[in-house]
Amino acid sequence: MSMLQEIFAHPIAHRGLHDKIRELIENTPSAVSAAIEQGFGIEVDLQETADGQALVHHDYVLDRLVDGTGQVNRWTASELTGLAMKQGGDKLWMLQDLLDLTAGRAPLVIEIKSRRARDAQADFVRGILDTLVQYKGPVCIKSFDPDMLSVARAHRPEILRGIVSFGFHDEYAKTNYTRMDRFILRNLLHTPRTAPHFISYGIQDLPAFGPSIMKKLKGTPIMSWTVRTQQDRERAALFADQIVFEGFVPPAG
Repeated sequence: MSMLQEIFAHPIAHRGLHDKIRELIENTPSAVSAAIEQGFGIEVDLQETADGQALVHHDYVLDRLVDGTGQVNRWTASELTGLAMKQGGDKLWMLQDLLDLTAGRAPLVIEIKSRRARDAQADFVRGILDTLVQYKGPVCIKSFDPDMLSVARAHRPEILRGIVSFGFHDEYAKTNYTRMDRFILRNLLHTPRTAPHFISYGIQDLPAFGPSIMKKLKGTPIMSWTVRTQQDRERAALFADQIVFEGFVPPAG
């Protein structure tokens, strides 16, 4: 089985198998461990710290989940790892901590969060890849940002990479992206330079032209996000090869 096949073999727990009622908070060691124990793949997020390190955290700010405040990229790694989550017993942790805990026991899908700062985060991406190339286990990266994938392709082409996309019809997209940018991203027109190994596409926007063409012409597998309902699961079964799920526990096989 290839590494890509391993990543697509079992459903992927979105930000780990988190559950606030059980105080398993997203992107924490507890949520990752819960996913491993139940045989799921794991999707996590990486944010860049003030000193260019990779923090396992989704938001650009700390306030929602952490006993801290402000932008992540204004704190150093050593400052951040001293901060506890508002619920549960976990503290913030770094990419290497994640790899040490997972230790090849479950596929890892790592989303690199982008500030859309052009070349400013290129070294951040390279540093992540240099860490992952030493890892013994199924792992891949993905990002909404084609520039990050271009950096990844040039620096470590052997590490699996995926583009994250969706319809770009919501108000956030319309406010933060030009009409041309939305068209390019929605239809995956950057793929000649990014050459993704897989596509991670919003479940509500499937089927879609870009993923369908990539699948038909190149056999590029489609990972759907974020699957939360039975209707989502049925749509994913028709139009995708994999699910990133939360809010329920599907069969692991």
